[in-house]
Amino acid sequence: MVKVTFLSSDGETQNDVEGAPGDNLLRLGQANGQPLEGTCEGQMACSTCHVIVDADWFDRLPPASEEEEDMLDLAAGARRTSRLSCQIDLTEELDGLIVRIPAESRNMQGV
Repeated sequence: MVKVTFLSSDGETQNDVEGAPGDNLLRLGQANGQPLEGTCEGQMACSTCHVIVDADWFDRLPPASEEEEDMLDLAAGARRTSRLSCQIDLTEELDGLIVRIPAESRNMQGV
């Protein structure tokens, strides 16, 4: 199993969840009550699943595609270590990954 820590925008709330290698970060977050909209179904037509990756973990992720970089330019509250959670598939190397939910994230799930 791969442990992922979701931090609230203020860093006050921490939710540790586990997923299997190959699980998608967006789907894992949504299944565990995280306010990640992700309404584009992975087609990168929006940036509502944007997370801020902890700086210590950012370089362990595969590089973002040019299309993802373009979508991140539209994300509210994007930072240097922002990524789209729909584009992150878990691997054993990501065990312990820490991501923050931006304060500007939208939530269509009512969470």
